[in-house]
Amino acid sequence: MGFVGDTVNVPPPRGNRMRCAGWRRWTVATLAAMALAGCTVSEDQRGHLPDPDQLAEIKPGTTTKEQVVKILGSPSSVSAFNDDTWYYISRKTKQVAFLSPTVLDQQVYIVDFDDRGVVKDLGHRTMEDGAAITPAPGATPAPGRELTFIEQLLGNIGRFNSGGAP
Repeated sequence: MGFVGDTVNVPPPRGNRMRCAGWRRWTVATLAAMALAGCTVSEDQRGHLPDPDQLAEIKPGTTTKEQVVKILGSPSSVSAFNDDTWYYISRKTKQVAFLSPTVLDQQVYIVDFDDRGVVKDLGHRTMEDGAAITPAPGATPAPGRELTFIEQLLGNIGRFNSGGAP
């Protein structure tokens, strides 16, 4: 017989133990599935890669800008300095989870036009033709002068109205 204050070690009912074990297995399986889903690899193709047959239709000296648009579609980019150089860019990348994407393949077709809007040259560049660049360290200076914290603080006095209306 037990005395007052004695504790009796009674195991919990068997059904509760089974439910708890099932819940743990389900939780572990769900967490494992979520971890594996986060490690998926995604490949992405961006841009239009023209078919060789389409490119064969473009003849330097005879094909016009309008015809190039009909054959290849609108360019991915146009030269920043003049509109006589069009770029058709296609890039294939691979990304694993949250890591930065890796470029697998890149193709650039360059269509140069003369002053009359007729194709002058059709060029092709690949990833191997690219050159890695290293940005210059530091910041690009902006025009104007540097203000101190106090000048910035005092310069804002009176710029805001207290009524809340614009």
